[in-house]
Amino acid sequence: MWFIDKNSPNHWIYHRVGKRVLSTKTRYQKVDIFDTPEFGRMVVLDGLIQSAQSDEFIYHEILVHPAMITHPKPKHVLVLGAGEGATLREVLRHSTVRHVVMVDIDREFVELCKRYLPAWHRGSFESEKVEVVFEDAFRYLQGTDRTFDVIIADISDPSEIGPARSIYTARFYALVRKALRADGIFVTHATAVHYAPHKNDAAGIARKLSRLFPHVDLFYEYVPSFGSLWSFAAGSAALSPKAMSPRRIEERLRRRGVEGLSFYGPASHGRIFALPLCVQQQVLPRL
Repeated sequence: MWFIDKNSPNHWIYHRVGKRVLSTKTRYQKVDIFDTPEFGRMVVLDGLIQSAQSDEFIYHEILVHPAMITHPKPKHVLVLGAGEGATLREVLRHSTVRHVVMVDIDREFVELCKRYLPAWHRGSFESEKVEVVFEDAFRYLQGTDRTFDVIIADISDPSEIGPARSIYTARFYALVRKALRADGIFVTHATAVHYAPHKNDAAGIARKLSRLFPHVDLFYEYVPSFGSLWSFAAGSAALSPKAMSPRRIEERLRRRGVEGLSFYGPASHGRIFALPLCVQQQVLPRL
């Protein structure tokens, strides 16, 4: 049996499936969980790979730690999406964190992740620091008066239909800015470098953020199970992950007791912000 990951109408990647663990449809999305010889367990939503057991740490560590380590003392964190629980797992590595609010629209998916993806969440949902809210992220930001040190968006890829259609918009980012504290920082994945829809690719997302934040940094890494360079964007009124020195990163990781990382560290931090010429030429002229 094969699963076909359709990166674009012209680029398909075939994955041999050893076992179909689960195939169901929640109120919001189609969920497939496969066991594959190449990448181990794999989570697929609406036909697109979300993460794979063998390399999910690359995506989740890069999404979380550059922003977390840039903030001098992140205590209150908001996670939008991230139903697998791996983003929570990485946030909770930082001893400074007192409270994490995770907002996900799909309760059924989160319950499936708790059952079938223990290697992802590693019990993070059970932490007394975690509060899980089942609500649309846009609606949550509209209604909350809370403010946060770090906000992390780990939501489905841009789409013209479904809940994600309101996420990659100027209105959404304005709500994020309102929910950030003055010295806070926001980070989001910013889609595949080569296959994203034009208006919501890395440049489009960074351009929207730059209208709200004085500091906007783009970074990227290759994720093998995605078969693509994957981009991320951070925005802040006061902080810049790109400006962090290896010495300060190492000091903060040590002081916070962040251990057991498989990808992120002082050296990789500097490298992921060093955009190659091809990415610069594709992204920077349109900012």
